Amino acid sequence: MEPRQGEEFREDLRPGARNAQARRLLTPQELAPLTRLSSWRSALSIAHTFGLIALAMALAIATWPSAWMLLSLVAIGVAQHGLFILAHEAAHYRLFPGRSANDLVGRAIGMVGGVSMCTYRVTHRLHHNNLYTEEDPDTAIHGGYPRGKGYLLNKLVRDVLGLNAWKTFAYFFGAPAINDDTRREIRPLDDTSPQLRAAARADRLWVAGFHVAAPLAALALGGWRGLAMYTVLWVVPLVTVLQPILRLRAICEHGAAHDLGSPLTAARTNRTWGSWPNRLARAVLFPHHVNYHVEHHLYPAVPHYHLPALHRLLQDKGALEAAEVRDFTGTWRLVFAPRSAARPRPR
Repeated sequence: MEPRQGEEFREDLRPGARNAQARRLLTPQELAPLTRLSSWRSALSIAHTFGLIALAMALAIATWPSAWMLLSLVAIGVAQHGLFILAHEAAHYRLFPGRSANDLVGRAIGMVGGVSMCTYRVTHRLHHNNLYTEEDPDTAIHGGYPRGKGYLLNKLVRDVLGLNAWKTFAYFFGAPAINDDTRREIRPLDDTSPQLRAAARADRLWVAGFHVAAPLAALALGGWRGLAMYTVLWVVPLVTVLQPILRLRAICEHGAAHDLGSPLTAARTNRTWGSWPNRLARAVLFPHHVNYHVEHHLYPAVPHYHLPALHRLLQDKGALEAAEVRDFTGTWRLVFAPRSAARPRPR
């Protein structure tokens, strides 16, 4: 089912020779197999992510309480990030071919992580359809870099301590942060269809209800020990470990952009092969091929498991020669560089 007007994620069609080159080199026949959805591949991704969570929780329960639990908490937080990426796939209608199945599973995946997938769909549409403009709700997160090591480290420390978690969940409930540069508040629900507005309102109630019921269920089934285990093994990584991961990924995808006039340079693909820091970044920051972010903005209809093939196809045709594609280690040096007075060229 194709999204209705007010629900679609548009390809980035802003003018520019490089944009036109990337789009023109791929024919509809080449793109068709890359946009085809595979239910079993999505199901495998979901099973893999929940399997990692189950293994980490089993280790924590078997060693409760001990220092080994710290390793479990980190692993759970990393896997929770994988759930966020799968909710992102559902927000793009890319999880399952049928809208009902896509939204049911996507809402459930988002719900356990405190995310209203339907509300995120509304907000995320603005990010895609208005990348790096005043209507982009994500600019407050990744804009203005590099801001200096001290600035970013301070943010990450606050993330790890759980002090910024409320901002994350406010964002996923439809209240993105105000851009520090423009001080302009984004109202994402103003740019969507009535059907998505209604779905977002209902979904927020379900998410809130789940997170009231879950601790009560843990208390009823396992007593105070059950409540403690739920809090330590699920809530704590959600508000601590997950938070710096979300921030770093967003900054690596869009931060320190040198030219905002093209999706080829306003987004970044991070190579996560070769050196061990690159491979570690793939495991922690870029599950489910989310590192192919230039490709995702060019063709948001391509599901995550086809992004590597899309990358190779664009690369073979020379469409990524001028694109922001670099090793993660290079991105790390870029976003942690000293604060620069130079401002990127606006759209």
